[in-house]
Amino acid sequence: MNERRVALMRLLDSRKKYTARELAERFHVSVRTIQRDLDYLQQIGLPLYTETGPHGGYRALPNRLLPPLHLSRDEAIGLFLMLKLLEDLPDIPFGSVRKHLSEQYYAELPQDVQEQVDRLKDYVAFRMTPTQAASPFTSLILEAAMEKRRVRMEYASASGSKRFDVCPVGLYFEHGYWYMPAYGREKILLYRADRVIAMTPLEEAVPGLPTLKQWLDSSDPREGVPAKIQFSSFGARMAMSDPMFRGMSGQEWLGNVPREEFPYVSRLLLRYGPEAEVLYPGELRDMVKTLFQESLKNYMA
Repeated sequence: MNERRVALMRLLDSRKKYTARELAERFHVSVRTIQRDLDYLQQIGLPLYTETGPHGGYRALPNRLLPPLHLSRDEAIGLFLMLKLLEDLPDIPFGSVRKHLSEQYYAELPQDVQEQVDRLKDYVAFRMTPTQAASPFTSLILEAAMEKRRVRMEYASASGSKRFDVCPVGLYFEHGYWYMPAYGREKILLYRADRVIAMTPLEEAVPGLPTLKQWLDSSDPREGVPAKIQFSSFGARMAMSDPMFRGMSGQEWLGNVPREEFPYVSRLLLRYGPEAEVLYPGELRDMVKTLFQESLKNYMA
């Protein structure tokens, strides 16, 4: 594709309407040349809408094809790896075509770059956290978040199925699951997207909510209880990759834990076994101790 046709595609992608003569004058070519360019763009998949009459013209339809990328060899290989990574990310929003996207992209690469990609496949792999939890509403959640619009959802909570009207703030992927912070009941609560049984968009908008980035960057407004956890050297290595213990100094973690999070934190510490010890608060220490004692009962029979 020559540079004029690339520029023409980008111009039409603005969704403005242009007559063939306006386009011809803009690119300093004849009307016949522009019409040949438009025919070519339609043949390669650009969905053009043609309107006849004195006020007619050409424009690109929604869900149109985007202009081709002009990449170096290293950039082309890097993009292929990112596409392969997206294939393994479960239920990614707007991911209906991702299954074959890397193969289609690969087929368009020059032969020498294809050969380098083929060699690369033997030296790199993405081993995503396995999960069987389907999250079919990620696209709807993300659209509602960007429009700051409420949704009505049926949610599988610990006490059974419940119905909530909430406004999603965004969506993030962590430890094999999609998480949805959403505004409801006068505060922002965190939901697991795979526990959403059904979801329907509503007309009501909720202006003034933070973006996901703003929410993630903000500090937890809940009152926390001062806590101190001592790790062994091996436990400290484990904790370095745990978001809960960011900011750990040496083998010691100091922070504030909201009382509502004690059950979660105690179960999290259960996997560290003897590699971690809660020094305080006593309530959290006792909670971890009780979990270890209950776990031990399974091996005492």
